Amino acid sequence: MARRVVQFSCGSASAVAAKLTVTNHTDVAIINAFIKEEHPDNRRFLADCEKWIGREITVLRDERFGASVHEVWRREKFMVSAHGAPCSRALKQRVMDAWKRPDDIMVLGFTAEEEDRYDDLCERLQGRKIEAPLIAAGLTKADCHGLLTRAGIMLPQGYRDGFLNANCRGCPKGGMGYWNKVRVVYPEFFAEAMAIQESIGPGAYFFVNRTTGERFGLKDLRPDQGRIEDEPEIECSFFCALADQEFRRAALRAAS
Repeated sequence: MARRVVQFSCGSASAVAAKLTVTNHTDVAIINAFIKEEHPDNRRFLADCEKWIGREITVLRDERFGASVHEVWRREKFMVSAHGAPCSRALKQRVMDAWKRPDDIMVLGFTAEEEDRYDDLCERLQGRKIEAPLIAAGLTKADCHGLLTRAGIMLPQGYRDGFLNANCRGCPKGGMGYWNKVRVVYPEFFAEAMAIQESIGPGAYFFVNRTTGERFGLKDLRPDQGRIEDEPEIECSFFCALADQEFRRAALRAAS
């Protein structure tokens, strides 16, 4: 019988997906990729969830870059592109590839409102065995927050700081509103990301001036630009990296 592997991202959705999977199946592993730039409260949340789920969570850790997003950016000399971020692949996908079994069924924390995104991912990753128990159960992200709160588990600090996820403190996939919030809530991470960006040069700039079409970086981001409420939620998981990988393959096929 194939093993089910839940990718625990220290978010509420993946926590509830893990709980559902362990409740309904016997051969289940729960994995998490440690990232240096995540909030340390994520480790508290992981420990609380282990007790609630009743299962140990296996923590994987990259050694090549010291599990550091900032170190990946410095050494790879880029931060994000149309095909994704190098940190997701280096710190999550590669450690997963070294750990997984060929017949594993991967369990993802897509919620009911993300069914279209899940369907798109399934189409792009044909041949891979994946499941989304939250969609099957009709559970939304708000439902997941509520289930954890009723279980007496405090949500990760990232949520309590007003972000939509518990990812790294400063994700290159974020928009102007997101980064302006990082500037206020995590100023040291904003400053370090800006310094790395400037050391790489204009090729690492995230944003585009809608009037001129020119790219610009964190150094030139005005505090009044963007609204985090209007931006899509940032995804940063093992399967996010897989999807990025597939996008690059498709682009190469189209160009050949």
